[in-house]
Amino acid sequence: MSETPSAPATPEPEGPPPRARAGTEKARGRSAASANADPEGKADRPGPLPGGPARIPSRPAPSSPLSDFGPGEPAPIRTATLWAALATGLLSMALLGDGLAINLVFVAVPATLAVYAAGRRAGRRPRPWALVWGAGGLALLAVPALRAAEWPSFLAVVSAFAAGSLALHGGRTWPAVLLGPVGVFTSLVTGPAWAWQGLRERMGGSRGRLAPVLRAFVVAAVLLFVFGALFAGADAAFADLLGALVPDVSVTDGPWRFLLLVLGLFGTLAAARTAAAPARWDRLPVPAGRACGRVEWALPLVGLVALFAVFNAVQLAVLFGGYDAVLKETGQTYAQYARQGFWQLLMATLLTLLVIVIALRWAPRTRPSDRTLVRGVLGTLCALALVVVASAVRRMDMYVEAYGLTRLRISVLTMELWLGLVIVLIMAAGVWGARWLPRAVVASAVAVLLAFGLLSPDGLIAKRNVERYETTGRFDLPYAEGLSADAVPALDRLEEPMRSCALWSIKEELDERRHVPWYATSWGEAEARRILEERPPTGGASGPACGELGPEFYR
Repeated sequence: MSETPSAPATPEPEGPPPRARAGTEKARGRSAASANADPEGKADRPGPLPGGPARIPSRPAPSSPLSDFGPGEPAPIRTATLWAALATGLLSMALLGDGLAINLVFVAVPATLAVYAAGRRAGRRPRPWALVWGAGGLALLAVPALRAAEWPSFLAVVSAFAAGSLALHGGRTWPAVLLGPVGVFTSLVTGPAWAWQGLRERMGGSRGRLAPVLRAFVVAAVLLFVFGALFAGADAAFADLLGALVPDVSVTDGPWRFLLLVLGLFGTLAAARTAAAPARWDRLPVPAGRACGRVEWALPLVGLVALFAVFNAVQLAVLFGGYDAVLKETGQTYAQYARQGFWQLLMATLLTLLVIVIALRWAPRTRPSDRTLVRGVLGTLCALALVVVASAVRRMDMYVEAYGLTRLRISVLTMELWLGLVIVLIMAAGVWGARWLPRAVVASAVAVLLAFGLLSPDGLIAKRNVERYETTGRFDLPYAEGLSADAVPALDRLEEPMRSCALWSIKEELDERRHVPWYATSWGEAEARRILEERPPTGGASGPACGELGPEFYR
């Protein structure tokens, strides 16, 4: 059957006819003229078509207030992230049940790898400040590995999680640095769901590849268990080594181990989900404050500056004139004068920072002379506040000389010193700009907490109180008995029988923790064991014997 030849196709014109083209150009000109004559754009609104229904203009979908800074959709989860999260959960279950020490660092390594893999899959690269937060968080996790005291270790671990969350989110504004440390909690639900979606995608087409891997893990676990048990029964040295390396997991602590598994697994998935799609806290709108007039703004602050100046002048007069004259006029003792002043000065420092924040929000800023006035008044107030900080530190030093050093006193003293550092940063921001100030304040807090934990607060307390005992003969024995193993090197300097009385309760606590494995034992605890084994306290240094020392040994 032959094909019938078709007629040649007639080319269609590339545009409308000349008359139509001319009419179109005129219509475009009229539209442009109407748009120029109508700045509000009313002429561009579509009207009803002739012979048809009215055309309703399409409107953009209303945006949610959370859509500007909420986390978006993350990239698909990588296999490396899944394996690293599983390893974190298993290590948490196996290592964290006996306490916190170097095992925290072991758990943090696969968690960091999971976060890094998720961030790289999403196209994110670590920035300098993110590296600062991450390095600070890992450094804070080293505090429990070095110090036996629980309270600075708790502060260090909480701060490490906050710094890690801030590293995942980033940000440079105040909302970002304040909400970033807690932002990872928003992914505790979405993180496991994100991982489950990735698992379902992999299970759909790779059942044949996952089954051999699972069988290999089961066979390996069975072989290690059987032959490990046989070798442990054949050689006592190998059994001791195996017992030190393998955690002792019993049926009674099974729920606790399972909870650690869930926390490690879900926490790592939440951190990885945050790294893949973090919340943009920098986009959170912060309304600007209304600028006040010069008199309304400056008059209260000038009065406050004058009050600070008078107080600091009195403090300098007392410093150079001696405390004896002041104590004679006030009728107070040396200890009462020291105790009365510190807490008020600490509150004054906090209120000064609050006044500076409020004053910056309402400060006039329309003219260069306004900015000069703001810098002059607030700079003077900050400088005088630093003198108040120095006076508070001096009062605390007098307080410690009179009553000894305690955990509360060293904590608030550290806080006072950090507040002084914040005031210095505010003064620097007034000279070089305040864009870096939020991150600098948070970084200074991380650095102070790290130094506070590494310097061993219990060790410093014991050292200062021992020096006070050597000078005055007064020693708070009940308080020393409640210190941690970090205080043993300093308490070891005491003379007998005070040395044995101070170390006896600490030795009893260490004896109760002999079953704790090496990865849950801090360096401070190991050092205390070594000292007490070389020079153990005398056997009669229990409560009744130490009570016979008399009140002259106490504060």
